Amino acid sequence: MFNSSPKFQRQVKSRMWKRWQLFHATDFQSLLYPCFVFSSIFGVFPYKINGSIFEPSRSRYILLIIIVCVTCVYELTKIYEVNILNNTKRITEKIQDNFFFTLASFTIIASSIVSGSRMRVLQTILKVSSKLPPKSFKKLSKLIHTKDIFILFYLVGQSVASLVHFHESNELFFATAVMEHYISLQILQLNMLYVNCVFILKACFKRIDDNLMILREFVIKDKSHIPRLIYYHQRNPLLLEELKALRKEHLMVSNTVQMLNKIFSPQLLASFAIAFIEITFEIYFNTVQWKNGLSISLTKQVHNSFIISYLTYHILKVLIIIWSCEAGKNQAIKISTTVHDVLNSTSDKNIKYELHLFSLQILHSNNIFSTKCLTVDATFLTAMVGTVTTYLLILIQFLVSSHSCNGKITKNVI
Repeated sequence: MFNSSPKFQRQVKSRMWKRWQLFHATDFQSLLYPCFVFSSIFGVFPYKINGSIFEPSRSRYILLIIIVCVTCVYELTKIYEVNILNNTKRITEKIQDNFFFTLASFTIIASSIVSGSRMRVLQTILKVSSKLPPKSFKKLSKLIHTKDIFILFYLVGQSVASLVHFHESNELFFATAVMEHYISLQILQLNMLYVNCVFILKACFKRIDDNLMILREFVIKDKSHIPRLIYYHQRNPLLLEELKALRKEHLMVSNTVQMLNKIFSPQLLASFAIAFIEITFEIYFNTVQWKNGLSISLTKQVHNSFIISYLTYHILKVLIIIWSCEAGKNQAIKISTTVHDVLNSTSDKNIKYELHLFSLQILHSNNIFSTKCLTVDATFLTAMVGTVTTYLLILIQFLVSSHSCNGKITKNVI
């Protein structure tokens, strides 16, 4: 019996591997399989999946602790180098580097601190998504697998091209460049895990909405063909039970949204801040120049493929996060409209009472995807674009002031 145990485990793993197919997910695990694999490779997934249960992995936690320690030492070294050792950089370049290294290390440290809570969130999402039909998982897999693979290989390709160019120009700091890109890949995987969770919760909201629509059609059709007494005694209890089940499911999904917001808020705030800083300063450095006067040109930026790909990555990542959150919020809001449609389609007092309870529950459920102080939706995207523009203008004003004050050029200011 003991000798056959390893063989049995290999057979189970083999069946699990055969069951997983790209773009053809059948459950939560197969849907997030690429994300889990990539996250494990970069050391930000310190768990193992035993059946349908997430469990902490001791070896992966040790690896995570080592990665966090190395990251902290590296970031502190870079901050010391930027502020103390390097006197050739401009103030604006120092501001950009300080923000990047500080926020990157904060993201890695914060994600490792909440790794246990994140595991419980994943376990909860696995539970609430267990009611999704295979068709929903298959549809989600086409989106999630494509997104995960495309953006990862895009960043890896951009990183490899940048490292090759960096190695040719300056071999001394090649190792530090590798570390920077490795940290960027870690942050990317944490962000994509959040996006995948949002898409799954959106599918859960859609399932509730679809069932309410079916229930509405059921009420309209059956009520017109079945005598009132038979309808009340046979159909009414079934509808009430279905409504109660849907209301309970909606409450579970809503609570999961709040858990997701709470656990992922620190890393999401840091990721948005990194994107904002990098987009603003890279646009400024590559479009604004001083040549006996202010000069704004896109020529330098257009011909620099590394800058274009770097900006595209940050913009694409922000757009994916905001798009998923906006779609999830809209799907949650749609349930409220559907509940009122069902309410207007029935005259039964018990069903109306249950629908009123459902409506009140929706009203008190704040099903928006947010950080501690920001609501992540289309309005946030508009605000972010406006803020980038505002800070670009501020940097330009400082540039003009530094060159026009008493006719002297202030060295290493901007």
